[in-house]
Amino acid sequence: MQRVVVLAVSEVVGYDLNITPLVFGAARQDGEPVYDVRVCGVDDRPVRVSYGYEARFEHGPEVLDDADIVVIPGTRDVSPRRHGTMSPELAAAMTRIPSSARLVSICTGAFVLGAAGVLDGRRATTHWAHAADFRRLYPGVDLDENVLFVDDGDVLTSAGLAAGTDLCLHIVRSDHGSAVANHVARYCVVPPWRDGGQSQFIEQPLPDSEGSTAATRAWVLERLGEPLDLATLARHAGMSVRTFSRRFRAETGESPRAWLNQQRILHARHLLETTDLPVERVAAESGLGSAASLRQHLNSAIGVAPLAYRRTFSRR
Repeated sequence: MQRVVVLAVSEVVGYDLNITPLVFGAARQDGEPVYDVRVCGVDDRPVRVSYGYEARFEHGPEVLDDADIVVIPGTRDVSPRRHGTMSPELAAAMTRIPSSARLVSICTGAFVLGAAGVLDGRRATTHWAHAADFRRLYPGVDLDENVLFVDDGDVLTSAGLAAGTDLCLHIVRSDHGSAVANHVARYCVVPPWRDGGQSQFIEQPLPDSEGSTAATRAWVLERLGEPLDLATLARHAGMSVRTFSRRFRAETGESPRAWLNQQRILHARHLLETTDLPVERVAAESGLGSAASLRQHLNSAIGVAPLAYRRTFSRR
């Protein structure tokens, strides 16, 4: 069981603070929790939470000493947010984190990682509204404010609020497979997958039902193994290809082709985890064509071959 520690830096953003215990705490395998989740502040004092209240935690910063994953939620602390520095208390807490731990930030928690020098020379993201301040304070970071989250191996960063949920689900999926992550998503009543490279900027999140591509997306998910091109999708939606493509991107932040490819990879991963189907059948039923094509897509998406993925995550 991996220990996940949430380090709340006052004034911590309340929404961000609760994402990690909810997502990691709901992760189960064979009915048993797979993460030990704890929350602490930089010292033993109560932590001020945004919008007018304080939180007191069961644990102090000593739980950082043997953390496997440390998550820093968004914060309004002026030292990392305005001056590019850390208070002595925050600096002392950060030094307790083992070098082997994965570091994760949600929203403006990236400013803390930036002040600690963790992000220098790395690709990272934060909430788009704070990108200009971040670049001014931490010019050595390769900031991309256009994406939902960035997985840079042992350091992972996300945009604000809901993107933190996406990143936590991504970590659960990477650690324990899609079946566990999908169960968590169902419990939290959130989409099971939004790709980290998806844009933060969704032009039309709540489209009129008559002009929405939602029905076509649901229709596609029932037919992933069939040949599906852009013209077929547009025809089902009753739109021209150009209109369909524009509305699809406005609603999802992705092109139809990219979205369809992601859904097929997710379905292939699910089949590898939950069935004994040969790799060729998995490729065909997920719409990825041949075993070679499945291998290429899976390697590109998560860096492993189909059989290696099955050995790691199979529930059978």
